[in-house]
Amino acid sequence: MKEQIYLDHASTTPMRREVLEAMLPFMAEQYGNPSSIYRMGREARAALDRSRDQVAALLGAEAREIVFTAGGSEADNLAIKGAAFARRRRGNHIIVSSIEHPAVLDTSRQLEKHGFEITYIPVDAEGLVHPDALAAAITPETILVSIMHANNEIGTIQPIAEISRLLREKSILFHTDAVQTVGHVPVNVQDLGVDLLSLSAHKFYGPKGVGALYVKQGVRLEPLVNGGGQERQRRAGTENVAGIVGLATALGMALSEIDSVGSRLRNLQNRLIDGVMETIPHTRLNGHRTRRLPGNVSFCFEFIEGESLLLNLDMLGIAASSGSACTSGSLEPSHVLLALGLPHEIAHGSLRLTLGRDTQEAEIDRVIDVLPGIVDKLRQMSPLYDAKAVSYRS
Repeated sequence: MKEQIYLDHASTTPMRREVLEAMLPFMAEQYGNPSSIYRMGREARAALDRSRDQVAALLGAEAREIVFTAGGSEADNLAIKGAAFARRRRGNHIIVSSIEHPAVLDTSRQLEKHGFEITYIPVDAEGLVHPDALAAAITPETILVSIMHANNEIGTIQPIAEISRLLREKSILFHTDAVQTVGHVPVNVQDLGVDLLSLSAHKFYGPKGVGALYVKQGVRLEPLVNGGGQERQRRAGTENVAGIVGLATALGMALSEIDSVGSRLRNLQNRLIDGVMETIPHTRLNGHRTRRLPGNVSFCFEFIEGESLLLNLDMLGIAASSGSACTSGSLEPSHVLLALGLPHEIAHGSLRLTLGRDTQEAEIDRVIDVLPGIVDKLRQMSPLYDAKAVSYRS
């Protein structure tokens, strides 16, 4: 067993050695600017073009439809702001789900300051957006909808293809944040029917600081970054050639093993869910039981705080995360868990364990072994535990 048990792959993944090796030449020997016309520049341009071709093919897109960015958050911003400002004459109404990543929610709130009207549609208790609820929110002014492919906290996978059919009939642009799904479940832009799709390399064992946005041919965006003609006038700035090569390499490797890794992770995921639910009372599984990302597990433990749980796990060499925003200095629980209908006191006791391609069965068993004791210790310290536990037993 590894000394450190890393169960926070939804946050970031370790870069594969093969990816690093593919990137290294473009950090030292082949360092030319891809916009330059001399040999070193042409070599960099060739690597950039190959990577764009590869990413496009893997997503079912055309090369001209791929815009490289500095990550998933920038891709989300470019999709939402870029589409909103480009289509403003058609309307000012945008619809997003209530459980989106802050890169979407905060961007939407910023657009409200510019006169756009944002509707935040609800989800059900398992985190699913219902197409009927979306249809009811559409107005003649609706120009854009953004629904994430799968949620980063609870792993619930949304019915993106069904939603896209609804929106296509009404000529409304559809963006999906696929940062958590690309490289982990099949993602083909033609099958999904989306107009815009965001991804980030470090979620599938690639480098940090590089991502991409799929922009369907014919969709116009106002650029966020001006100052050059790069990325077909959609994103100024010298391209991060090494990072882009790393992204393409990592994506190709992830998709080559997506079935085998996904199957193994689902088995480990079920082992972890069953083990925890059977041994720790007053525990809730967050998200859909089966319609969820492989390797994503999210619990809420009543009567305790998620931050204390994380610290106790860390002392045992287990790295995890909490759905609660208390780890970022806020006392507010996760907006995702609140959107599921959970009360504040339960949402505060959340734990997210996200598995990766190297996660071992012995590591899962270790978590199942130590977690009940940690939860019990923290509950014994809670002033709410005894009284509520008695009410449960009576």
